[in-house]
Amino acid sequence: MTQTHDSDDGPTDTTHSTDVDLEIDAASERDPLFARIPRRDFMKAGMAAGAVGAMGSLAGCTSILDRDGSVSIDDVDTDVAPGELDEYYAFLSGGHSGEVRVYGVPSMRQLMRIPVFSKESARGYGYDDETREMLEESGGYTWGDVHHPRVSQTDNEYDGRWLFVNDKANGRLARIDLTYFETDAIVDLPNQQGTHGACALMPDTKYIFGVGEFRVPLPNDGRNLDDPEEYTSVLSAVDPETMNPVFDVLVDGNMDNADSGKDGRWFFGTCYNSEEAVTESEMTRSDTDYVQAFDIPAIEDAVENGDYEEIDGVPVVDGTKDSSLNGGDSPIVHYIDVPSNPHGVTVTPDGSYAIASGKLDNTCSVIDIARLDEVDDLTDAIVGQPELGMGPLHTRYDDRGHAYTSLFIDSQVVKWDIERAVDSEPGSDEAVVDRIDVHYSPGHLNTSQSYTADPRGDWLISLNKHSMDRFLPVGPTFPVNDQLIYIGDDEEGMQLVKDTPGHPEPHDATIVHRDNIEPETVYDPDDLELDQIGLDETGIEREDGRVHVKMYNQRNHFGHDTVTVEEGDEVTITTTNIESAENIVHSLAIPQYDINVKTAPQETREVTFTADKPGVYWMYCAYFCSALHLEMRSRLLVEPKED
Repeated sequence: MTQTHDSDDGPTDTTHSTDVDLEIDAASERDPLFARIPRRDFMKAGMAAGAVGAMGSLAGCTSILDRDGSVSIDDVDTDVAPGELDEYYAFLSGGHSGEVRVYGVPSMRQLMRIPVFSKESARGYGYDDETREMLEESGGYTWGDVHHPRVSQTDNEYDGRWLFVNDKANGRLARIDLTYFETDAIVDLPNQQGTHGACALMPDTKYIFGVGEFRVPLPNDGRNLDDPEEYTSVLSAVDPETMNPVFDVLVDGNMDNADSGKDGRWFFGTCYNSEEAVTESEMTRSDTDYVQAFDIPAIEDAVENGDYEEIDGVPVVDGTKDSSLNGGDSPIVHYIDVPSNPHGVTVTPDGSYAIASGKLDNTCSVIDIARLDEVDDLTDAIVGQPELGMGPLHTRYDDRGHAYTSLFIDSQVVKWDIERAVDSEPGSDEAVVDRIDVHYSPGHLNTSQSYTADPRGDWLISLNKHSMDRFLPVGPTFPVNDQLIYIGDDEEGMQLVKDTPGHPEPHDATIVHRDNIEPETVYDPDDLELDQIGLDETGIEREDGRVHVKMYNQRNHFGHDTVTVEEGDEVTITTTNIESAENIVHSLAIPQYDINVKTAPQETREVTFTADKPGVYWMYCAYFCSALHLEMRSRLLVEPKED
């Protein structure tokens, strides 16, 4: 593809037109995306990249730039000095690491990595009994792929209670407790393969939806192996309190991304592969696919009335196009035709529109939600289709009527006026008010408080898939590039503030004001299932080959200097960090038994193992906790079993 490189004199084209012709022809054979892009537009995207963004804002911008609420970047602190705190938390997907990354905004400093679907020794995650059991009971997989972090809401505002994430690889949803910034529940969705989304039903997080992408037979027990017509994907509703499945909805095609309306009724998902094929060429034959609008109260009524089939213990409601539940005047799932292979869909802050990105089309489709009950032809609910650029994937919002869409092919973020898009002719670019180059190939993006009814409209993070030439080379696997962009100045336009390298591969983010989250800095013992082990509760209990060691830990020592067991004993150690001061973290490490259990102040953890190796094993603290940290240790003596 054509690449441009910024210089002091602006972008320069590094590819001759004949080379472009050859590359387009080759790319068209590989990827239907390129076959749908006119040759002139393909060349224009490469040659013009950077030029529009350098202008700050497009010529001919109208009154939207004069609305109240715009703040110059000159009046905004973009740096956070040492000792100062950020205004926002940003929760970013960790992709293949199976974790969530926590940044501060606008500093873009990494504050924490929260392990979710993979073990993490520094947090003791997956090494104590509770978290190890949670990972094993949710499938026992060794890795996960985190895509979409979403914070719980009350009355369409972030409430700081939970963060939910999906596992695209293994069909799981997880819940992170934002009081302690740690994963406290994972559910393996039994009828889903590939959960491409974790979205709450607004306004009050009634359900968490797992958006199932891959189509398989249900139940997937070996039947209909090579009969794609019998494959299906499902939308799974999960109770956020119990993290148990509530119901599934069968759909046609492959579900992709999703978002909730604001009033508790509608939930929207994009759907590709309406052809229900199994190969790339077959999946892109149709000119249209769907946005699926789920009428949640109607689906609940179907469950209540027994209109479902139970599969793997979950009520499964038939929401396919030919279902009897979709045959009347009140279908449980509306199928809205949109250009082929749509990707992202989000609902505007006021709840008026659901906006779906084209991916293989240069437009976004603006769906008037109120019209879904009014029109006979659902395409009449599409009230705008602005021309945005090549490869639109995801859209987010500010507080001044703008939408921001990532353009994967153009390597840009485009800013556009939602109401102007509704008033313009379909395929017109009149709604576009600004563009900025990003580096490079953005997938997701997010703006501050975007998923709520009250976005802030100051910061945007573009999660870019590629970063060539942006950082020091580190070998063939490049870092990704999370770029911070200031969007609060409508007159000067979007402005790039920071590049931040990240671990591959990024997906989505949620930016939450710090006032919406109130984490604890010391554990409340009442929040933990285990009883604390205080100074007077230490002891060693033995019964029938089982040994229960109860001990505390504090600066410089453990509750027992020596623990003696016999070869073959099942040993359980319950340990409490009895420190009351913040940030004094200890751990109990026994490397030869693959143990490293972290305890923060007032935290109690438990680990069970079989002492199957006779010998002397030092139990020590793996956190540097004091000047005598190295002396904080205890002996585990495993006596050989008598013959």
